[in-house]
Amino acid sequence: MAAAAGDPHPPRTMPRRRPRSSAPPLIGVVTHELREEPARAWAPQPGRSERDLAPVRLALRLSYTQALQEAGAIAVVLPAHGYVDDTDALLDRVDGLLVSGGPDLDPAVYGQEPDPRLGPDVEYVSDEYEQALLRGAAARDLPLLGICRGLQALNVARGGTLHQHVDGHLQTHAMYEPAHDVVVERGSLLGWLSGSDGLAVNSFHHQAADRIGAGLEVAARATDGTVEALWDPAARFTLGVQWHAEFLTHRAEQASLLSGLVDAACGMAPSLALAA
Repeated sequence: MAAAAGDPHPPRTMPRRRPRSSAPPLIGVVTHELREEPARAWAPQPGRSERDLAPVRLALRLSYTQALQEAGAIAVVLPAHGYVDDTDALLDRVDGLLVSGGPDLDPAVYGQEPDPRLGPDVEYVSDEYEQALLRGAAARDLPLLGICRGLQALNVARGGTLHQHVDGHLQTHAMYEPAHDVVVERGSLLGWLSGSDGLAVNSFHHQAADRIGAGLEVAARATDGTVEALWDPAARFTLGVQWHAEFLTHRAEQASLLSGLVDAACGMAPSLALAA
């Protein structure tokens, strides 16, 4: 059914049906937070690179998994390790993806030279692995929520580029307190979920989407014009937000992003969180 004029719901709606099973959906949380380990862990063997011999440590704040569990899912961590090509096997076993925040993407992934203000812990191998996960998720129409770096990685996976540095988007006060407002496109998935044309968000980034990737549309901007949310109108559920919604789930409009992902992973249409 076509959307009526002024209807805040996206024009493409998903059939509402019961979940595939009584079990909670399994959501893979993709993390790029890696900690270098200089000491070797393995003895040299044929076929093992220097990177293989000293595996990095994985780091992920459990706010992501806790927020998903509170929304009714089971979370499993998928490290963007880049050691083996197991992306298809992983994606075949999960019902949805949450792509977490983390360090800057290597600009070589989107064909640019590094800006001097690029952050630390940039790693091309892991970026390429994460990009393969995102491309595989798109091919499967797997429900996906990108948070902070996750939005940026989503944009790059669709052929977009990034501003390697933006000022004024790194707050210093409590993570669970908003830093600024964003203007929401009411016809977008974000507008549908939140039921609002404006949201108060936190802010912990110094990069942002520049050229928008194929199939993506802007769902929200900051008052300075910075892209704060992207979505794919043709997908079952593909949304990226520049803020950390997992710290703001005490606010109904932010909790709706996580519950929307879980609903979509169950095969249900996301619920409208607030009255329009």
